[in-house]
Amino acid sequence: MQQFELTNEFLAKLEEIINAKDKEGASKIVETLHPADIAEILEELDNKQAQFLFLLLDNELAGDVLAELEEDERKRFIESFPPEIIAKRFIDNMDSDDAADLVGSMSDEQQHEVLSHIEDLEQAGDIVDLLHYDEDTAGGLMGKELVAVNENWTVLTCLRELSRQAENIGEIFYVYVVDDDNVLKGRLSLKKMILSPTSTKINKLYNPDVIFVNTDETAESVGRIMQKYDLVAIPVVDSIGRLVGRITIDDVVDVIREEAEKDYHMMSGITQDVESSDTIWDQTKARLPWLIIGLFGGMLAAYMISFYQADIALFPATAMFIPVITAMGGNVGIQSSAIVVKGLASNSLGVKNIFQNIIKEIGGALINATICSSIIFVLTLCFNMNSFAMPLTVTISLFTVIIFASLFGTAFPLLLNRINIDPALATGPFITLTNDIIGLNIYLFIGKLILAELL
Repeated sequence: MQQFELTNEFLAKLEEIINAKDKEGASKIVETLHPADIAEILEELDNKQAQFLFLLLDNELAGDVLAELEEDERKRFIESFPPEIIAKRFIDNMDSDDAADLVGSMSDEQQHEVLSHIEDLEQAGDIVDLLHYDEDTAGGLMGKELVAVNENWTVLTCLRELSRQAENIGEIFYVYVVDDDNVLKGRLSLKKMILSPTSTKINKLYNPDVIFVNTDETAESVGRIMQKYDLVAIPVVDSIGRLVGRITIDDVVDVIREEAEKDYHMMSGITQDVESSDTIWDQTKARLPWLIIGLFGGMLAAYMISFYQADIALFPATAMFIPVITAMGGNVGIQSSAIVVKGLASNSLGVKNIFQNIIKEIGGALINATICSSIIFVLTLCFNMNSFAMPLTVTISLFTVIIFASLFGTAFPLLLNRINIDPALATGPFITLTNDIIGLNIYLFIGKLILAELL
């Protein structure tokens, strides 16, 4: 399938066809596209145009497209359809985890109406079961579609059962083995099963070393486990080890993307998940808290400067280098914290690694501080040829600020992680603001000591 790129020309042509009610022409354009590409197109159309195009899709493709839509867009789109259409046209053709996500985004009344129109009671039951789990846990991520065989079956029975179970599953990544109580025992190699005599019992073929997660495992933890062991799917068990579902790699990719977006927002000082399509009010609510905090932080910095007002008046040149000191402190702090946050996110920082990371950061800080302070010494000396006082003040201050910012940027995310607060907060405006204020105080204090002594 050729990669699709949505352009203004393509969109204009499609809108013209849709407005002309040309069903055949519209179908011909989208029938060869991937569900994700169709979802991208629907998000660019208005509601009536999107409905017209969507209703031209066959049931299976419609379900796949619906699963690809962004949550907010999908909710807006679904609200225009009656419950019966949602149940029979969409949910009947979706995997249980996607269907549960869709139903979970509805009001309680709408959920009841949609579920009552699902003819497949087993599927309706699976959706209801999944709705009971928190969406940020393995139970909320998992789907019920999987292939499981009993350890006491023969290969022949297993092959027949596989053929039956595979009818409603898009991809078979693994075959799981359970006992009579549905407790997970291991996984089965398809190659090993096919090459074995048909009378062989499954309990002699399966591999008991299977990686699994519990239903209450966090979604972030599931992502780390699958990434660590290069899994395309992972089984989910309940509190007593019974196999209840599986999580596939596409669900985990969504989790990783959402976590990355959340961390990026936090690093940027945005407290909520926002999109460019959100209203001005929603965007303002997400951005305003940190702006207000930054405003008060700036006022605090200004108040601190007032304590050194007489010294600045006596040595006006000190004001020239305030932006340099604050900018370097903020930049160094963000760099240090970003390295630690990345290590925490990938779970690569063990107990020993944390200590080693701090030692390494001290070494790096000393090198960076020496080089940067040497450069600033030469530059300030060019502006102050008649005195060493100012170059010495700026040099010592910058060296001290870089060392402090590096240590603070390393320690602060570790502290947040220890008290179960998202360490991504440490790479945002908070650490920049803190380093600015403390760095400024260090600079002005050192300046007061040196300049008053040497001049």
